[in-house]
This record gives sequence, C-alpha cells and structure tokens, in this order.
Amino acid sequence: MFIDVGCSQEKKYNQNAYGDYFISKRYKDNGRVIGILSDGLGSGIKANILASMTATMLLKFIEAQSDIKVACETIMNSLPVCKVRKISYSTFSAIDCDEEGNAKIVEEGNPQFLWIRNNQILNPEERVITSKTFPNRHMHLYNIKLEKDDRIIFCSDGVTQAALGTKELRLGVRREGLIEIVLNKLKETPFISSDELTKHILRQIELIEPDHKLKDDTSVVCFYFREPRKSIVFTGPPYDMEQDALYAKSFYSFNGKKAIAGGTTANLIARELNLEIETDRNLNVGKLPGISYMKGVDLITEGILTLTKTLEYLEKGIVEDDAAGKLINFLLDSDEIKFMVGVKLNQAHYNPNMPVEIEIRRNVVKRIVEILEEKYTKKVDVRYI
Repeated sequence: MFIDVGCSQEKKYNQNAYGDYFISKRYKDNGRVIGILSDGLGSGIKANILASMTATMLLKFIEAQSDIKVACETIMNSLPVCKVRKISYSTFSAIDCDEEGNAKIVEEGNPQFLWIRNNQILNPEERVITSKTFPNRHMHLYNIKLEKDDRIIFCSDGVTQAALGTKELRLGVRREGLIEIVLNKLKETPFISSDELTKHILRQIELIEPDHKLKDDTSVVCFYFREPRKSIVFTGPPYDMEQDALYAKSFYSFNGKKAIAGGTTANLIARELNLEIETDRNLNVGKLPGISYMKGVDLITEGILTLTKTLEYLEKGIVEDDAAGKLINFLLDSDEIKFMVGVKLNQAHYNPNMPVEIEIRRNVVKRIVEILEEKYTKKVDVRYI
C-alpha cells in the first residue's frame, strides 16, 4: 500500500503565525512513515515555537527509538506546564506506520483521531499512560492494523471547538460534527486524495465559524492507505542514440501516467514508435511554450524552461495555469514517480560559451525530486540514461 499524506492548516484570525505544526517523514528503504501534529499553547509566535519544537523533537525521538511509546512518553514527561493556565505548553498526535498497514498512534491532549474503513468509524482499543512528572497528563496509545483504503485523520482542537458558544453549536463542532463532515464527503467522493480531503474539511470549518473567522489555529491531517498512483517523466535525449528505441518502448509501456518534458524527447518517442505529435498553440501562457499531445501520453511540455519554472512554482508553493502548472498537477497527483533523464547534450539549447545544459537539467530535476520527497512525501526514482 502507499501512504498518502495530506495536511491543511490555517492561522487563528488576526494572527501572523501558525500555532499548530505538522511534520512528516517517509523512509523509502522500509516504507515507513512518521507524522506528528502538535498544537502549541495559545496562538501566534509563542505557540508556533512551542508546537514546532515539540513536533521536531518527537520526530527525532521516534526515529531513534524502536518504540514510539518510549519516545512519546519522554516528551510527555518533559513538556512544561503553563503556570497561569495549568496546562501543557503543547499537545500532540503522532503516528508511526508502514506500507504493510502496521501502525502505532499516540495522542496527548489533542482530539481523538478518526479511523475510517468502508465509510464507518472504527474504535480501537487504547492504553492510557499517566505522566510520571505531571499526574494530570495522560497519553493514549493505540496499536492497529490498517487495510487498503483505510484513512486516519488527526486534527487540532481548532476543528472540534469551532463555533463554540454559538446558538447553533454551543459545544462546538465536536468529534461528531467532524465525523459528519468527513463521511459526507467520502460518500460523495470515495477516492479523494488526502490533500483534497483536508482542504475540504478546513473549508467547512471556516464556513461554520461566525463571520468565517477562525477563533483558533486549525489543522487537519489525513493518512490514506491505498494502491499507489504511478507516473513516469521522460526528459532529455539519451546519451546513446542506438538505445533510443529501447528507451522509447520502456517509457511507452510503463503501467501508469506518462509525461514528456522536452520537444526533442517527444520527437524521439514519436519517431521510434511511429506516433504523431499535435501542438496546442492556444495554450501558450506567459513566457512558456504550450503543451502538445500524443496518443498514449498524458502530458507533453517543453523541456528545460518548463522544468525550471516547475521548480520555481514548487519552491514558492504556487501553481499557475501554464505548462509548468500542468506538470506540477501531474506530479502531485502521483504517489510513485520515475524520472528518465537523458544526458545527451541538447543541440536546441547548446551554447558554446556555456556548455552546461546537461548539468542544468540534472540540477533542476534533482531539486524537484528533493521537494517532491521532502514536502509532498512522494516516492521518487531517477534514472540517468
């Protein structure tokens, strides 16, 4: 199974820093994923520091420990208590899971997670551990076995306490309200991605709040266990022209979505497989060339210019309606991505005064891969040919 991770967050109204913090890490060697959502006391800069410190430390502790219980218990016993409010400086939800469906979840202070299977809420057994340092602090530990299409949802109390004190929801949205929002959306769109589901939940919470202004930092995290969506990107001509046919057939026979970044590469595929290319000149947006079409290929863009702009968008966290934006959507809609990167010098961009086009392509692809892996937890494989 692939573990699709998504997170959506919003700051408390009139604050300039997030008081919640989410961090996750995927380990390609063993299919392990660790995720932590931490909610800092109060809001603003102070809450942000407390939440990010807790989540970052907890991630490192879980990495170092073979047992998530030990790592979380260490944090629970160490977090100080606010002298005025007599509550913890930070609360957290943590999961340590793998692609076989084995998962350990620990919660301290955050709303109880949702475990969804076949549009039903499952209620696993829990073990409660009391802090040795602070008797009023309790940690809830769960050991569960997940199946394909199961979902785990974490949230901060900005979700469950939304609209608290209003005439319609005197006690807030609560867990029951969150369940209703999630199950209604899953009935409508059963295979929705984690990213889109968390965005939907956050939008609904904003609509529920009076004046649509969040009274607390609000975070939603989803882990979706499903079959991986696979894709391949071919960019740049191969070094050995005699291998063109082999690489073209390997690309075209790939079982998943296919994209080509580069006119020379697209012409190579068309030539070796006797296919035609059609260019949509109406989609030239901004400074980038438009996209092209070929039977059996989902997306064709120009090469190094589009890849460079794709990297820029990924770094800034934006998506424009141009060829680079379409390539980003292609990548983000995939779980396992393969890059075939040709290392032959592309004569279309060759400049005798700066013969570094190959290195530019390599470096751009390398940075795109880093962002896809670190920020979007994608599984990416690069093959230079």
